[in-house]
Amino acid sequence: MIGIDWYLALSAILFTIGIIGVLIRRNAIVIFMCVELMLNAVNLSLLTFSAYHGDISGQILVFFSLAVAAAEAVVGLAIIIAIFRNNLSVDITKVNLLRW
Repeated sequence: MIGIDWYLALSAILFTIGIIGVLIRRNAIVIFMCVELMLNAVNLSLLTFSAYHGDISGQILVFFSLAVAAAEAVVGLAIIIAIFRNNLSVDITKVNLLRW
């Protein structure tokens, strides 16, 4: 059986990869995928603690988190498509939304 420390280490690695991707990348789609990766890393740690303590509340929280993530994906992709239609690029350095 795999111990709790391996799951938490995997979650920390995934979250770190997501943070590095958000800070380094300039493509809006890649940044969006890195945010989703960080969310899934948190979900993995919630499921790990839920299984370790034998409590179902962590699994319920992950279910609601995934529902919010699905709504976030819809809104985020709509914003990315709107930015692409206006600028013909998804490079976030070229986007200036506060411009008249």
